[in-house]
Amino acid sequence: MKKLKCAVIGTGYLGKFHAEKYAVLPDCELVAVVDIDEVAAQTVASQHGVAALMDYHALLGKVDAVSIVVPTTLHHSVAKDFLNAGTHVLVEKPITVTVEEADELIALANANNLVLQVGHLERFNPAVLGLDKEEKPLFIESHRLSPFNPRANDVSVVLDLMIHDIDIILALVDSEIERIDASGTPVLTQGTDIANVRLLFKNGCVANVTASRISMKTERKMRLFRPSSYVSVDFQNRVLTKHRTGSKEMFPGIPEIETEESVFESSDALMAEIKHFVNCIHTGENPLVSGAAGRRALATAIKISELLNEKKA
Repeated sequence: MKKLKCAVIGTGYLGKFHAEKYAVLPDCELVAVVDIDEVAAQTVASQHGVAALMDYHALLGKVDAVSIVVPTTLHHSVAKDFLNAGTHVLVEKPITVTVEEADELIALANANNLVLQVGHLERFNPAVLGLDKEEKPLFIESHRLSPFNPRANDVSVVLDLMIHDIDIILALVDSEIERIDASGTPVLTQGTDIANVRLLFKNGCVANVTASRISMKTERKMRLFRPSSYVSVDFQNRVLTKHRTGSKEMFPGIPEIETEESVFESSDALMAEIKHFVNCIHTGENPLVSGAAGRRALATAIKISELLNEKKA
């Protein structure tokens, strides 16, 4: 199998990890990393013995695949250039700033028969991968809480943290949203730092979603209430707990509750994500988190943000 020539655009906190993964994959050749900060680019490049560039345009038409790990405001322009040059793209979440930008990237990828994958990393959490998705949820409750981190303050908590759960919920429910109720407030930044959202879907499912980046603890959990089961997903500890009605009776006429807990070993979700990206390039399969999935999550997050902004006005 021909090695893919790969590059990473952006060598910040997450970009350096992307470079590490490509550097060790046997079917990839990391040829360069790019950053406008020459020292940052050189630091990562020297670790892997590859070229350090300050302008990604030098790579157009010369690489097979790229990870785009730059600020969200640059996702569209950088991804557009590479898609036009015939390069497969893995772009970090959110896919773009606007839905119109996402639509353009999706159209370009389709027209050029290229893979466009969006970096919703939580989809590759083993607890999520182990979740059976046949039984549709009736009610979902999720909490994604974290202490304050100044690294991601260019976007609100909705686009920073909540979008992970939005993406997963939309994939699980697979129904159009009928109504959104949202409340939130800034605390430490100018944007929304804590938010609660209620999503009502046309199929009747309701999702209650909370995200905070000003908590004193870290928690990433989702609970799914389904017709014959209750499932708890602990993203942080990789624990999947299923409760379902059994064949015996707990009380006359009341079935017993059977519990099954799966604890998954520590895994490298980013490596799984990049391996999946590379595999889709080789096989032509659609990525687990396609451009369309990224667009869907973005459109919902934007609507939530608009509702929150209306309340602040």
